Amino acid sequence: MGMIKSEYDVESYSPMGTDHAEKHIASGLPVYATQTGAVPGESFAIGDSLYARIQRFAGKYSIEQRGIERVPEDERTDTEQWLAANMVVSSFAIGVLAIPVFQLGFVDALLTILFINLLGITPVCFFSTFGPVFGLRQMVLSRFFFGFQATKVAGIIIIAAGTFLVTMFGYKIVHQYESYSWIPSFIIFLIVLGQFVHSGAFVNLPMKVGNSEAGGVLSFAASVFGFATGWTSYAADYTVYQPRTVSRVKTFFWTWIGLIFPLLFTEMLGLAVATAMTFDPETFEPSNIYSQRYEESHIGGLLAAVLFPPFGKFGEFCLVILALSIIANNCPNIYSVGLSLQVLGRWTQAVPRFIWTFIGTLVYCAIAIPGYSHFETVLENFMLVIGYWLAIYEGIALPEHFIFKGGISGYDPAIYTSPHLLPPGIAAVAAFLFGILGAIMGMAQVWFIGPIGKRIGTPTYGGDIGFPLAFAFAFISYCGFRTLEKAKFGR
Repeated sequence: MGMIKSEYDVESYSPMGTDHAEKHIASGLPVYATQTGAVPGESFAIGDSLYARIQRFAGKYSIEQRGIERVPEDERTDTEQWLAANMVVSSFAIGVLAIPVFQLGFVDALLTILFINLLGITPVCFFSTFGPVFGLRQMVLSRFFFGFQATKVAGIIIIAAGTFLVTMFGYKIVHQYESYSWIPSFIIFLIVLGQFVHSGAFVNLPMKVGNSEAGGVLSFAASVFGFATGWTSYAADYTVYQPRTVSRVKTFFWTWIGLIFPLLFTEMLGLAVATAMTFDPETFEPSNIYSQRYEESHIGGLLAAVLFPPFGKFGEFCLVILALSIIANNCPNIYSVGLSLQVLGRWTQAVPRFIWTFIGTLVYCAIAIPGYSHFETVLENFMLVIGYWLAIYEGIALPEHFIFKGGISGYDPAIYTSPHLLPPGIAAVAAFLFGILGAIMGMAQVWFIGPIGKRIGTPTYGGDIGFPLAFAFAFISYCGFRTLEKAKFGR
């Protein structure tokens, strides 16, 4: 692997691709990258440009300088991290939704949580195995599925919530934080579990029957799926620093363990605690401390009903720690948002990743503050929309990998900046639009119920099957369009 030049010029070797960079090389201007597209970490601070000066300043404070550039094999030395990202109050809240929002019983909600999480995390585990092999971020890998230009469209979909003070420092700090932050959260969730069992407030709510039950289960499943599969478009971002020699099976199963345990534990705990809420059958007004606290302060109030009476000030401390646990969930989101923005164009990659982190945090605050007083509604709708988008993403990426590339051997990571060698992206865009059509047909949102979603459940609320229809529409249409595209363009 020879060096093209001793420097890396982000404005030429950029999301615009080596098609543009080749012209830059011909002019005698410097380009910093190996023939495989891998960029050594020390290259970012070379030169006297504003970009290089900012990167040198960042390096003094151990802020990660790398953005979407490919990681050289000799810099891939890290390990896995997913446990903390889901041992949080947000996943506890997903379980709670089953009772007050979807009106489910305990057993049917429990089984939904189990099986839908198993389904939802599988693509995350699968795409996590790509990071060590290629050293490329997930949105950059998407160029091999969507093509060069269409990946920019995917990058525009900012699935973001974030925490600036941790994520601006980059992968290593995020990794270190996530390695330990789950421990206090897990201990406090165990305290919640123990106290709730001791209280005897659990109620084995019976499973309902008929259309309302079918609609409730499907809509709850869509929310659970959105949360579980929500890391798919980030998956390889957190394995790019792992050695190429690491077993793909090992990466898959360590990711699986890191996801499935906290998701099932917290969501099932949230479901169990939510069964204690009772409401007046005629007025649906809260009729015990659990429902009253929930009505007043949502998820925090429900946890307070468990912790405050027996533990007093210590219970308040526990609640503060659980509130701070959301940082662990936000860190991977906002870190990856900066990477996603860098794939949009030459100018976005010329802005260092940590600056995009700051901007992303401002956007996150602007979204989160107005939604604070409507937490459950915002969470439900947000998870459903994430489920639609990622079902489409998976419906395009998986057939491209298994059918058209024939597995890992079908990739050449060295061409990740070469638009003329990557898929044109026409098939992906067309399939993406068909996927949106499928989501619309099957969705059951407060603001819209699709014609198919309306036929499931009650006419008023329907039943959400947007994510399986989005996947099916995208998968089937992509197979057809991609066959034609490959025959026409040969790539």
